[in-house]
Amino acid sequence: MAVVTGLLVVQRLWLTALAMLASSITGGVIVDFVKAQVNRPRPDIVEHLVTVSNMSFPSGHSANSAIVYLTLAGLASQVTRDRATRAYLLVVAILLVGAIGCSRVYLGVHWPSDVLAGWSFGTLWALAWWLATARARRAIGGERHAFGTPPADPPPDLSAS
Repeated sequence: MAVVTGLLVVQRLWLTALAMLASSITGGVIVDFVKAQVNRPRPDIVEHLVTVSNMSFPSGHSANSAIVYLTLAGLASQVTRDRATRAYLLVVAILLVGAIGCSRVYLGVHWPSDVLAGWSFGTLWALAWWLATARARRAIGGERHAFGTPPADPPPDLSAS
């Protein structure tokens, strides 16, 4: 997260960097809060392949991967003109989120419903930040226009000379 935010700052994509950081931090806080409230124990059907110490619902890894990777793909789509690049980023994000969630069930540390809840929250959180950032970008006309860079200035009119 720090590396991506750093890259966005270096690229002077201030709004995107701020949204990426804010979405990750606030999303993680909400997931931790829900875990504490629901207080669902982890599955004990199989021996866990990794050591875990907190509660099961929702899957923090699933939620946080969706928050980070899907938000990043969505925000990148707002500042990237090339359609193939936007599609590539979205596909990679979906594959990463899917693999991380499935690994949590495979490792025996989450019920499938924990993962589904994490994916659902993370996806909705990413969509909300995508929408909020697109609206903010349009309202302030900042860094780059939503859904692509602004069009180039028209060529000068040389017929007047």
